[in-house]
This record gives sequence, structure tokens and C-alpha cells, in this order.
Amino acid sequence: MKDEESGNRLGSYLRARRALVSPAQAGLPPGGNRRVPGLRREEVALLAGISADYYLRLERGRDKNPSPQVLESLARVLQLDDIERTYLLGLAAARPTSPRRKRPERVPARVYELLAHLQIPAFVEGRAFDVLASNPMAVALSPRLRPGQNRLRSLLLDPEEQAFHQDWTKATADFVAALRTTIGDDTDDPRFVELVGELALSSQRFRTLWARHDVRSLDGGTTTVHHPVVGELRLHRDKLPIDDVILVVYYPDKDSDSDEKLRLLAALSHTESAGMAHDRPADDPHSKTP
Repeated sequence: MKDEESGNRLGSYLRARRALVSPAQAGLPPGGNRRVPGLRREEVALLAGISADYYLRLERGRDKNPSPQVLESLARVLQLDDIERTYLLGLAAARPTSPRRKRPERVPARVYELLAHLQIPAFVEGRAFDVLASNPMAVALSPRLRPGQNRLRSLLLDPEEQAFHQDWTKATADFVAALRTTIGDDTDDPRFVELVGELALSSQRFRTLWARHDVRSLDGGTTTVHHPVVGELRLHRDKLPIDDVILVVYYPDKDSDSDEKLRLLAALSHTESAGMAHDRPADDPHSKTP
């Protein structure tokens, strides 16, 4: 993370990505006595059609304004997908000269009403995967979806959340890559700095994934989880932007085995949640999770 802290995010990203492309993938002979994983600097420069000296300057942060043509060539050599290519181009874009003031993340009142009416697991998350509000079905699905929890922290550090996911390895890779995408150039945002610092100290898995510089979108999809009461659930996920926050909903295929199990979960949790309307706003002291 040294380059990122010093402001050389472009160089850090280029180095991390070339380490993930093998000579064979790039159409080069493997050769012997390779001291670095992936491609050498000279190989990237050759394949991109730029000088080795210029590429070295890019990695070391001595040239922070490469042309779009150079970046497109590097994206091709490093075999970046559309999201990764956009991220690379963004690293070299002009930065604002003064810090941008972030508005606090607040859940609109109408969203609390929506959560109260939804009969499927639904919750609201912030940009750093903080749970800001949730309905009883979300909490019945996972207690880690209570307001005040952080989904990425739970995923990496909570053994129950690790057991909850059928493919924990993929889930962690997706979440960390999505966090890097969300951060973008907001590297001085206090919430991001706090979360990344905490996880870097407490999770080897996070340190390994963060060093890869993967970027990914974590929007719609399908996941399989293991609920301790009703068993395996196959659920679709959709993320719906509302103002400055994201509404996340999980739902099964209609009349599927998972649909039946989710109805059972709703019935089992009904007594416990009876009399509870919906979670109060995060700034209400009664809504804080111990």
C-alpha cells in the first residue's frame, strides 16, 4: 500500500496488474530464471509499443499524465476488462485541487416505509458497505444485516458470516474489488481510510486481495447461502440506488425450494419481530448495535 499512500496509485495499479498476466497469456515464451511473477516491465512496454524508460517512469510515478492512447495500449496488454479499463483511465484523469465535501449518508424517510412493506430481505447500505437500515426479514436472513454493521468487516472477520456463504473465497474477492471500485479517487475519505486501515491490520485475506488491485462491480447477481435454521438458500440480489444510498433486496425464484424456505423463515421470525415496526434511523441511539 506504500505507493497508494504516496499518491502513486497509477504505478501501483500497473505493477499489480502486470504481475497477474503470465508470459503465455501475453503470447510470450516463458523463459527461465524469471524473478518476478507475471510480465516484466520491458515486456509490457514492448507489447504496448512504448519505450521501457517511459513505462518505468509511469510505474514510479514520474509521469502521471499518460495519453489515452498509451493507457488503452496498456489496458490491452494487461488484458483488462471494461470495468478495469475504465478504472485505469480514471487513475490518470485530472484530480480536483481541493478535497470534496461529502454529504453524510442518510436514509430517506420514504425508504423506511418501503422496508416495512417489503416481505423479502431488504436493507440499505452506504458506499463502504455500512448497513444503514434493514427490515426484519433481512435480520432473519443474517443478524449481520442489522444497522450499524459493516458487511465487508463481517464477511472477513465474523466466523458465522464466513460459514453463511457457500463460496466465501469468491464473496471476499468480489466485495474487496467492489470496495476499490467505489473508492475510486476518494482515497482521503475518512470512512474509507478507517475501514481499509482496520481490515489491513486484522485480515490477511484482505491484505492479499487489496494488493491485487482488482476492481469489480457488485450489483445484481445470484448467490447461495447456508442459513443455520432453514438450510441452503439460492437468492437473487439487486441493488437499487436511492439518493445517496443503495437499497439491496434478496429474493428467490417464485415457487422454488428457496422460496418455500424463505416463507418458513418469515413464519419462524414473525413472533420475534411482532410489534417491531422497522429499524430506527442510524442516528437514533436505540438503533445502535452493541
